[in-house]
Amino acid sequence: MPPTSRPLRKLGFLTIGLFDEADPRPGHESTLEIIELGERLGFDGAWVRHRHLQHGISSPVAVLAAASQRTSRIELGTAVIPLGWENPLRLAEDLATVDVLSGGRLNPGVSVGPPMHYDRVKEALYAETADAEDFGYERARRLLDFVRGKPATDFSGTEGFEVFDDRVQPHSPGLGSRMWYGGGSLRSARWAGEHGMNFLTSSVVKAEGPDDGTVGGPDFAEIQLSHIRAFRAHHPDGDDARVSQGLVVIPTDSATPVQRAKYEEYAAKRTPRTTAPQGPARLLFAPDLVGTSADIAERLHAHAAFREVDEVAFALPFTFEHEDYVQILTDLATRLGPALGRRSPAA
Repeated sequence: MPPTSRPLRKLGFLTIGLFDEADPRPGHESTLEIIELGERLGFDGAWVRHRHLQHGISSPVAVLAAASQRTSRIELGTAVIPLGWENPLRLAEDLATVDVLSGGRLNPGVSVGPPMHYDRVKEALYAETADAEDFGYERARRLLDFVRGKPATDFSGTEGFEVFDDRVQPHSPGLGSRMWYGGGSLRSARWAGEHGMNFLTSSVVKAEGPDDGTVGGPDFAEIQLSHIRAFRAHHPDGDDARVSQGLVVIPTDSATPVQRAKYEEYAAKRTPRTTAPQGPARLLFAPDLVGTSADIAERLHAHAAFREVDEVAFALPFTFEHEDYVQILTDLATRLGPALGRRSPAA
């Protein structure tokens, strides 16, 4: 087994937080219980996905505010908040508030671009300004400025009995260094590096060239590796800049035969999309990794991009049951983590 060039330093997981529309509380409670379990198992980070007008977490900042009061150590992240749905000033206030409540454990991940199905939702989202909204990187830059304490107004002082500040309050000084950009293209990787963010990679990249320089067509790991290297080349911290990888990883060490069959069927249904770029954006998906921790560790050690990261946020599958997530998280923490050379926080 080839060694990783970077020892695994942080082990995290990512969940979508599904719920039943008719009774949404149990699903949200399950998400909070999974985060609590992650802390007990020694995970370094718990990340939540963001879904609008779906039966998944629509308000990750609110969910993580609740999680901050039920945990004490684990880092809490969003992967990712699509900024096309957000006002950067208001979001900066929410993020700083939750960071203060958590004791400085928030790791907000964001991305830019127009909201999904924008033509169908724009009247509800931006009734008066739909055609004037800018969904590019400038939206992320504004958020960064507000989080990092740059003035939001030219006014500060006292009016009557009220005191006003010119920057977002509360201000959480360390939050600016814990902002992440979720990107799958070279352009995003470079932009995140230039603006001193951390970089979230996932199981999706853009195959931006006709063959991306590889024999036999695009290779996911090599494309992702090129993004990581471009990010670090443009980041002030260079090779020390933080990158997290978020592949779908399903260890089966303690799974029942029924669970193993379910996991293998899930991965098999998603495999066809991994064989070639998909759609006009030429999105290339990584295969889900299902198997024993020893087998998954071997495959990860052979993954060109994994060898250059020391943080992971392994993604939990979308549609499984609570007990499945308990089994997967337990194996990730107790079997796969050690197989990847990661020591628990208490070690």
